[in-house]
Amino acid sequence: MNSGKRSRTPPLTVQLLREGIVESVHTCQVAIVDQRGRLLSAAGAGNMPIFPRSALKPIQAIPLITSGAMGRWQLGEADLAIACGSHQGTVTQARQVFHLLWRCDLDPSALKCPIPPQKTSPLQHNCSGKHSAMLAVCQQQGWDIGEYMDRHHPVQKMILQTIAEMLHMPSAEFLGARDDCGVPTYLLELGQLAHLFAQLSSGDRLPWEFIVRAMTQYPDLVAGAGKFDTELMQASAGSLISKSGAEGVQCVGKVGEGLALSLKVADGCARARHASTIYVLRQLGWITPTIAENLAEKFMVCSPFSRLEVIGEILE
Repeated sequence: MNSGKRSRTPPLTVQLLREGIVESVHTCQVAIVDQRGRLLSAAGAGNMPIFPRSALKPIQAIPLITSGAMGRWQLGEADLAIACGSHQGTVTQARQVFHLLWRCDLDPSALKCPIPPQKTSPLQHNCSGKHSAMLAVCQQQGWDIGEYMDRHHPVQKMILQTIAEMLHMPSAEFLGARDDCGVPTYLLELGQLAHLFAQLSSGDRLPWEFIVRAMTQYPDLVAGAGKFDTELMQASAGSLISKSGAEGVQCVGKVGEGLALSLKVADGCARARHASTIYVLRQLGWITPTIAENLAEKFMVCSPFSRLEVIGEILE
């Protein structure tokens, strides 16, 4: 990641106000990067190391396209969207995961992601689409499907190589750890994560364009009704791609312009992630004031007596 034309300000502060009185405080680091990897602006430390968690899913889905698996199994945009998503395990979403596996002649028993509490099938796990995409690649390549989650498995090496090539780094330099669903995730700088999304949103390569089109055409499969990623992509009418990650991670790419932001809330608070994202998008002019106000009503009003307020600036 290059410094580029960068403005840096302190981290954002997110306050929970109860009838105007501060009750809780969160801090948020933000990086805005272009498709060449230039850090254009930052609030706090743009080079802060983080685990992207589920925000990495659209990148992990790229080998579904580049391996030829998507073409061989005649998968559609809805299959690709569920592969990028952190879904809620609804009947529609679980059926889409089943469809992806069925097209590849795979049984749901091949999934190694856990069965969620109070659920009956791994199809309902919020990472089942990602796991199914990995299995589809294994089936296409003739690789063993039993150990697909192991970091030394060819499908995981293919994913890591995809990340490495996009960031122009040797794959051996990445530090990996297991995500909660069992597959590897990688420690990245906040600006590197934004760089990945800036490239996706640029549309300069066909696989990236496929990912963007799938996410914007099927935002309900990326998260679900009432969830932030889905609500933002629907409200922005395809001009933004949005993917959240656990522990306060959020990425948003500006479609067709090769710009993206990533942010991380220090204490991992989801409500502060939503509030910070809305605030930054409005400052950047990536969403209209009307969209910002509508999203704020859903994600920044916590109760009839409390709301979130963000303090700080992002300078371009």
